[in-house]
Amino acid sequence: MKKRKNHSPEFKAKVALEAIREEMTLAELFKKYGVHPTQIGTWKRAAIDSMATAFTRRGGAPEQVSAADVDKLHSKIGQLVVERDFLAEASHQLLGTRGKKR
Repeated sequence: MKKRKNHSPEFKAKVALEAIREEMTLAELFKKYGVHPTQIGTWKRAAIDSMATAFTRRGGAPEQVSAADVDKLHSKIGQLVVERDFLAEASHQLLGTRGKKR
């Protein structure tokens, strides 16, 4: 049984680009690279289909955060800090662990 070949993305792109240029037939590309013409056609279609994504902005437009949302989050952080400090103080008083490090 023949072992399956794993081609690098760079190799696939190179072969697909040559197929897109149509300077050689798929049969000629098969002889040149040893890749089945059907596979070359698949790589060619994949390259053409994904070509538009090369021209989109990476990550899209950054989402705008309103000042109200920032204020709401800051107040929530403040509330959580107060609760944490209160609970830490209460646990120290109940357990008598003030000043001791574990």
